[in-house]
Amino acid sequence: MKSLERYLNCGAYYPSVNTGEFVVSKLLDIKEKIIPFFEKYPGTKYLDYLDFKQTALLVDKKEHLTNEGYETILALKAGMNRGRYLVLRY
Repeated sequence: MKSLERYLNCGAYYPSVNTGEFVVSKLLDIKEKIIPFFEKYPGTKYLDYLDFKQTALLVDKKEHLTNEGYETILALKAGMNRGRYLVLRY
C-alpha cells in the first residue's frame, strides 16, 4: 500500500495489526488520480468502484448538500460490499 501511495502521489496509508487503511481525502486527488487509476485497472470490486465514483461525482457537483443527493449517497453506500450481495440474492 505504501507503494500505491507513492505511485499515486496522494493519500496516506495507516497500517494496523492485520490490515491497513489507505485514505485519500482531497476530492481533487480522487477525481484526478484515484478514479483514472481504477478506470485503467478495474478489479474484482468494480461494481463498488462505480458506486464510489458516482458518489465522488455527486460531491463534486455539491449534490450531497441536498436531501435527494444525500439519500442517493446513503443508498449507494448501503449497496456496496456485502450489502450488494444481500440485495442481489432477493
